[in-house]
Amino acid sequence: MRMSKLFSQTLRESPSDAEIPSHQLLLRAGYIRQLAAGIFTAMPLAQRSLTKIENIMREEINAIGGQEMAMPVVQPAEIWKRTGRWFKIGPEMGRLKDRNNRDMALAMTHEEAVSDIIKNEIHSYRQLPVLIYHIQTKWRDDPRPRAGLIRVREFTMKDSYSLDRDWAGLDEQYRAHYQAYFDIFHRCDLPVIAVKSDVGMMGGKMAHEYMYITPVGEDTLLLCDGCGYSANRQIAVFQKETASDEAPLPLEKVATPHMKTIAGLAEFLDIPEHQTSKVVFMMATVLEGEEEVEKLVFAIVRGDMDLNETKLANVIKAKALRPAEEAEIEAVGAVPGYASPVGLDGVLVVVDDLIPDTPNLVAGANQEGYHFINVNYGRDYEADLVADIVAAREGDACPVCDQALREVRGIEVGNIFKLGTWYSEAVGATFQDEDGEERPVVMGSYGIGSGRLLASIVEEYHDEYGMILPISVAPYQVYIVAISGRGEKGAEAQAAAEQLYTELQEAGVEVIFDDRDESPGVKFNDADLIGIPIRITVGPRSLDKGGVEFKRRDQKERELVPLEDALTKVNEHIATLEAEIEERLVPMPFKE
Repeated sequence: MRMSKLFSQTLRESPSDAEIPSHQLLLRAGYIRQLAAGIFTAMPLAQRSLTKIENIMREEINAIGGQEMAMPVVQPAEIWKRTGRWFKIGPEMGRLKDRNNRDMALAMTHEEAVSDIIKNEIHSYRQLPVLIYHIQTKWRDDPRPRAGLIRVREFTMKDSYSLDRDWAGLDEQYRAHYQAYFDIFHRCDLPVIAVKSDVGMMGGKMAHEYMYITPVGEDTLLLCDGCGYSANRQIAVFQKETASDEAPLPLEKVATPHMKTIAGLAEFLDIPEHQTSKVVFMMATVLEGEEEVEKLVFAIVRGDMDLNETKLANVIKAKALRPAEEAEIEAVGAVPGYASPVGLDGVLVVVDDLIPDTPNLVAGANQEGYHFINVNYGRDYEADLVADIVAAREGDACPVCDQALREVRGIEVGNIFKLGTWYSEAVGATFQDEDGEERPVVMGSYGIGSGRLLASIVEEYHDEYGMILPISVAPYQVYIVAISGRGEKGAEAQAAAEQLYTELQEAGVEVIFDDRDESPGVKFNDADLIGIPIRITVGPRSLDKGGVEFKRRDQKERELVPLEDALTKVNEHIATLEAEIEERLVPMPFKE
């Protein structure tokens, strides 16, 4: 490819709305262009990189028995209604009607489509196990798309689906994916960790997320350096303090004027915050049959802890949660800032499992300017549900080894789910076993977004000058800079660059040739910005010194190589770079 013919151009400045390095650099280098919020065009350079990433996915999934297919993006609502997700998923699902006024959906994922297919294709245990996958466009109408390709509305995903006769078979395919995903990310030269995660809208019994650790990540992870425990904060647990043996004291109302915060209340009463309880009021959208209803939830946690909304939503099976408004709180007789379930009826009360074991807490008296002291669960009020609903934090005790947990930020670049029989039972996707009995197919689901993966690679590999892309995903392997200048020597340099470009192409090397009529500074800056692994400079000075100049994008050193040895040197560099990535492909221990 000649730079003079490339259908994109580099930008000198970053657009004002590009916040993180990957977004800035992919725009500046001409890899992507934005069409609308969360909707991007992959320009030729990006498309080459995305194709390489997707081919790596193909190779690794094929290696564990995958068969590639293609499923529709537009799907009838009926298949989503059978599983119930048409009603459970909110406005992030793209809904439309066709010309016959039938409800249709833009696919967010393809569990329903797969289930519909296997219902008609799988009949006998002899057809199992099976692993199918596709690389397809998805649509999720995210309310807050940001950070370029990190958080978008339209994206491409490799999603695979394992089909088994029993849970033992699912375990085997799940573990095969667990390793295959590490191999995919390592071949892309991206360091990741696997953490336990919430199954979310996917359902099922187990899930892992593959996380790239970076300060720009939106997910919070809790890690233990002692035993290796790792989990997304959404589901992370920790060792809570042992129960106190303090005897319950009489309930007493005390005046606490203007004390609406836990910090202020604790200081006013001269007690530690862990001797208080706090109510977090949430409005939960839940399904009653096929009808959505909102319910006010009193979520009660100890004053020194924070509510984990994901845990709460899972406990009460909420489709959505939002903070309650003051009028909604007051309608049940509670007073914002001074509320508790003591003396109230008709509210859904969920308490953290530490509350019943913590005697004599301070709680609101449902009266402006007053609190109760010595509130005891079971005596003074009871809950509808008792469960772990608090968020783990840095410094909390690891649930496995008791060492302090460490908090980091990360970007989710892949996920795997043990779906089990949830979807197959919903649509009647069954098979006959050896005894002729009908049994539901046991399913797994596994996804990686190629665009987010590319952006994460750029986050990991860049400097002040531009991207530094790994050889496995760079759109080209070699960038030739031609510095021709004027006169006979300039013409010789141009001819030598043309000759080298042709020679590399004929040898199968992926090469981009900067033949533009631009200054050397512009060409060098664009070479660094675009991030091609190997740069070769051909100019009068280098030829006078005896050859052409080689430079790896990830190194400062330059090397002069005779022109006739350039192809050999290119192949040596490519082999070295590929070997460096190959060394990262190692077996990874499976974390339950």
